[in-house]
Amino acid sequence: MEKPSTIDHDAFSAVDMRIGVVVEVCAFPEARKPAWQICVDFGSEFGRRWTSAQVTNYNEHELVGRRVVGVINLGTRRIAGFESEFLLLGAVQEDGTVVLLDVHESAELGSPVA
Repeated sequence: MEKPSTIDHDAFSAVDMRIGVVVEVCAFPEARKPAWQICVDFGSEFGRRWTSAQVTNYNEHELVGRRVVGVINLGTRRIAGFESEFLLLGAVQEDGTVVLLDVHESAELGSPVA
């Protein structure tokens, strides 16, 4: 594995990571790789946003109600005709599956991640 390049604190600070809760999960058969369409509520200030995520190692019932971390300031990205509005964060495993980051249930929606 290549050593990652170094960024400065200002560059890292520009990444807006927030706490949200999954409120809806839909099948996404149009995606090239297996994925879900996921709606996350980031609280009253940031609202609900949709993303496409390759986290099919989780079923719908495991996702709905789960607190997650999302990057909300990367702009939108079109994926198979679907507009993805944020990036859902997780740890990519050797086999390619993604393990979502754990967030304590007391973390408030919309809270910044530092």
